Amino acid sequence: MVTTGRAEVPQLMRMASHPLRWALLTELAVGDRRVRELATAVDEPQNLVSYHLRLLRAAGLVAARRSSFDGRDSYYHLDLERCAGAFAEAATALHPALGTPPVSDRKPPARSVLFLCTGNSARSPMAEALLRERGQGRVRVASAGSHPKPVLHPDAVRIMRDEYGIDLRGSRPQALAVVARRRFDRVITLCDKVREYAAAQNLPTAMHWSLPDPAADGGGPREFRQLAGELDSRIGFLLPALAASPDGP
Repeated sequence: MVTTGRAEVPQLMRMASHPLRWALLTELAVGDRRVRELATAVDEPQNLVSYHLRLLRAAGLVAARRSSFDGRDSYYHLDLERCAGAFAEAATALHPALGTPPVSDRKPPARSVLFLCTGNSARSPMAEALLRERGQGRVRVASAGSHPKPVLHPDAVRIMRDEYGIDLRGSRPQALAVVARRRFDRVITLCDKVREYAAAQNLPTAMHWSLPDPAADGGGPREFRQLAGELDSRIGFLLPALAASPDGP
């Protein structure tokens, strides 16, 4: 008689199968959130939410970053690359064919995205350039700042040119007022300060990415390179989300 061992349940399935943890993951899929915002969204006590966030962080599915607006707060976000790898691993564990997503011949609809940060000198213009490049003409994209600086940061220009082959020398920071009357399918805030500013100004935003200012505290090329890598990763996951929504995200 042939006996087989019971297959081990992938860690992702053990983590995500809990209803509250799945609810937290789906909330974080929309954008970065503070713990009190997550507690409100899922209608559970904050201490219970914090407990399950710790489990998700220990599993590598969720990460946290201290808020640049209020150091007492932290923003939680999905580690999208880890999640993608975990989902692919879980699917392959069930059946090898499930690890390869089907190829669609459907042409994705045109979308529009606005990136916002404070100075429009690093984070948001880098995001704009990366999405424009990766969108291959399918996405109308712009960026602006609540308090724009006179010029782009030279390290932003250098990293985009050297690492991604994108020339930003002709770009200039612009004020939010310049694009305020235009309609966008998705408005994404990239720093905690501008998120608070947008809320105070009653500006509609659809997503928040809590990203550090690479120029803060004397940051240099290493910090700008890390920022570009995180932006590129997030934008890679943003594109399918834009294409999947029939009415815009």
